[in-house]
Amino acid sequence: MRIGIDLGGTKIEGIVMDSDGIELLQKRVDTPQSEGYRAILNTVARLVESLEAAAGTRCPAGIGTPGAISAVTGRMKNSNTMCLNGQPLFEDLQGLLNPPLRIANNANCFALSEALDGAGKGYGMVFGVIMGTGVGGGIVFNGQLHPGRQHIGGEWGHNILESNGPDCYCGQKGCVETLISGPGLAADYHRHGGNRAFQANDIVALAAQGDVLAEAAMQRFLDRFGRALATVINILDPDAIVLGGGLSNIGRLYNEGRDNIARYVFNDQLTTPILKNIHGDSSGVRGAAQLWRCDEI
Repeated sequence: MRIGIDLGGTKIEGIVMDSDGIELLQKRVDTPQSEGYRAILNTVARLVESLEAAAGTRCPAGIGTPGAISAVTGRMKNSNTMCLNGQPLFEDLQGLLNPPLRIANNANCFALSEALDGAGKGYGMVFGVIMGTGVGGGIVFNGQLHPGRQHIGGEWGHNILESNGPDCYCGQKGCVETLISGPGLAADYHRHGGNRAFQANDIVALAAQGDVLAEAAMQRFLDRFGRALATVINILDPDAIVLGGGLSNIGRLYNEGRDNIARYVFNDQLTTPILKNIHGDSSGVRGAAQLWRCDEI
């Protein structure tokens, strides 16, 4: 059995998974982000301990995190849960926990889960996409995660899409994440005169009802989606792309969005499957557990 932990900005989810990929136990707690790094650390440790106790045996644990561990310093970097940045998360958790531990970016965990037994199963190279509060990605080759030399493999959300675009927390302007995340879609709608009370889901619904302002925002969103993913395909040429995160539920991504990718990709036609995830919100935590393979336990 393996434990998977998905450390999110608002919640921390944990599961115990068996050798057949079946979730035996599941538990979710709030992320004490306002209380800082130490509180998050202790909450993760308690969750792992409680799952291990319920399983009745020692289990290796995989943890999916926002951001990644720096290959230079060994400390967390690039996390939008800002209090994690610069912290020795892996070492601190190892000091608190008994189980063997592995850590990966949560978008990588999503990609691994969907490549192994989700929508990307059977494809040689899978690019997994997260589009929600932020935009992230992960690369899986023949069932093996490819984090990259600097642990930034798949981070398409911080490619600059529009150089005069909105400020990004990473210090750049016009990153993909600032334009096609949920907050990015809402902010674009607001900049063009939309009601500031409306968020991404509201805008999608208004556009479906024929609202002109919302539809214009959706057209910009779909065009940006196409340009951003065409760049990924031009570089990786993956066998399949699997979409995840809250915005993956926008049906227009799989027809109009795909048409926009085809407009910009460097090829005579687009044959890359653009697939919706199978495991939904569970993909991240399942992928965290799958950082350990059964033959390694």
